[in-house]
Amino acid sequence: MNRVASQHFGEIELNHGRDHNIAAKHELGGQLLELDLNINAHDHFDEAAMHKVDYRLRFLPELVDEVRQMIADELEQEGTSPQEYLHFHCSALKDEQLQKVFGVEERGQLTNDVFLKALKLGHVGIFPGQPERYFVMDFTLGSHFTDEVLVVAADEDGVVDDEILWES
Repeated sequence: MNRVASQHFGEIELNHGRDHNIAAKHELGGQLLELDLNINAHDHFDEAAMHKVDYRLRFLPELVDEVRQMIADELEQEGTSPQEYLHFHCSALKDEQLQKVFGVEERGQLTNDVFLKALKLGHVGIFPGQPERYFVMDFTLGSHFTDEVLVVAADEDGVVDDEILWES
């Protein structure tokens, strides 16, 4: 059995010929993040591919900053997924959730900046066999509050797709 060591996922079996999902936890900016490495049975996954995953994860903070800026820009535009996500979750908000989720006391304090600060990257799916959707990042207000996420993808070179989706 051929294996390779990953700094994020531990020992990984190579060329195993079946679908495989390897989960790991990763600390990013003081928050615990879930990572899922998704290897399809037909993917050519070798030592170089594993090293590329580890290498690309070194640039995750910059990727997250870029996505946050995209979300901030879209909050200013009518009809975008981030703006609709914000409006939907704020319209159903109970007063006690203002402090718990957003850290503010009154609805008037719930600005786009406050929303962006509360929005956390909770999960990253990594798909080495899909170069156009290499990283799929799920941003959430917290599983204790909602099961809906804003989803953004980046390709294998770290180029972020310009479409932000709202999914449950």
